Amino acid sequence: MEGTGIPPLGRSHYLFVFFVCLLLWLLLAGNLDSQELLAGVLVSGLVTLLFGSRFSIFTGFRFSWLAPLYILQYLGDFFLALMAANFELARRILTPSLPIRPEMVELHTNLKSPLGKMLLANTITLTPGTLTVDVSGEVLLVHWVYCPPGTDTRQATELIAASIEKRLARFLL
Repeated sequence: MEGTGIPPLGRSHYLFVFFVCLLLWLLLAGNLDSQELLAGVLVSGLVTLLFGSRFSIFTGFRFSWLAPLYILQYLGDFFLALMAANFELARRILTPSLPIRPEMVELHTNLKSPLGKMLLANTITLTPGTLTVDVSGEVLLVHWVYCPPGTDTRQATELIAASIEKRLARFLL
């Protein structure tokens, strides 16, 4: 991962992988019984020791005490964007006089980590009216149901992804 601005795998990476595994274990177990917790710690530790280096997608996470708050803000913004996009697309479908002008647009991202790019691409795809088709380097290729005439790459990036990317950049590289 040299040259990408992403730090090499360190203790914080393995600690993060451990807690992600433990959280997944606890969610699947469905309770906080002491035996389940102990089994989860053991299995998560074993998975982290054996396969932690293979979870390189987690290298882009910024560790801070505010990270959980930033994640919640991102999820709140995503929910609002999701609702707005649903209503806008429904309005375009139900009102025949409103144009549908599909276009393939390129968006530029400043996110460097694979996790950051993946979350940005998936957030765009989950929002009705947009679909991320390809991610190549710093460019995302997005199919957009309604692209205003004369929209360039900078404007498309601003309209589709800028607010989402700002939220993601607070806790991801």
